[in-house]
Amino acid sequence: MGNRVTDSSSGGEAERKKHSGLVNFFIRLVREKPLGTIGLVITLLLLLTGIFADLLAPYGMNEMTGVFKVPPSPGHWLGTDNLGRDLLTRVIYGARVSVIVGLAASTICSLVAVVIGMVSGYIGGKFDLVVQRFVDAVFCFPSLILVLVLISIMGPGLWNLIIVIGITWGIITSRIARSAVIAIREDVYIQAAVAIGCPTTRILTRHILPNIMAPVIVQFSVNLPSIILAEASLSFLGFGIPPPTPSWGSMLSLSGRAYMFQAPWMAIWPGLALAIVVYGVNMFGDALRDLLDPRLRGGAGRYGVREAEKETSGSK
Repeated sequence: MGNRVTDSSSGGEAERKKHSGLVNFFIRLVREKPLGTIGLVITLLLLLTGIFADLLAPYGMNEMTGVFKVPPSPGHWLGTDNLGRDLLTRVIYGARVSVIVGLAASTICSLVAVVIGMVSGYIGGKFDLVVQRFVDAVFCFPSLILVLVLISIMGPGLWNLIIVIGITWGIITSRIARSAVIAIREDVYIQAAVAIGCPTTRILTRHILPNIMAPVIVQFSVNLPSIILAEASLSFLGFGIPPPTPSWGSMLSLSGRAYMFQAPWMAIWPGLALAIVVYGVNMFGDALRDLLDPRLRGGAGRYGVREAEKETSGSK
């Protein structure tokens, strides 16, 4: 009976520490990273807009309202395009495309990077040498050009775009996971697991993977805006999401570029949405990197700690 009470109390204590750690993270984010807080708000707005696009959009995705190239007005807050489609609706559904491509491709990118980085970094030797020369070969090509070539082979489409971007970015960013693995593979607990005959797969999944999750999560947040921008660039060039599905890049390329001088709002709104989202997610990713970096966490490298030390020294 006493053991049960002890176990339940220790479990409750662990749960309280987990929640308090999450609360402390958000408190630090607000206090130390105001731009990161703004980025978090923009990221959440992007996610909610993409999820609830059907409820937020005033018209259908490709519904023609019968009024053409109307400037922003009470009936059409962002105006209409050359086919009479409401631009606010198109921008909202474009956010859904950015959410799907960004999250799916970033997830594939993280999985590919973790697999390549863990195996290559842990095994080392000639295997690591061969894998890294392959990564170097991918590095030699500009990523956008490489993705363009692969998309031209596979054909444009949502899932082709996600797979190509995710695998390409995963190979390029695998060195971050590899560096984290190399930094911890000689630690005592890894050597102890090897000494007792622990299988390699268990060492990788139970001992190494949990200890490299912080840089992997940070890299996920850093890759997200670059992938959204890559999707917009490919759609602008005609290799991304095929019409009539709205994408911010294709809205800039097709009607936006053709009618830029006659109806400038057709290019302004998707370009502004893309700029705000990329900026916000970038700011949140930078703040997440600074707050989760173990070299800065709780040390003198944090802005808040440095300011506290200045105040303490000044009071003395």
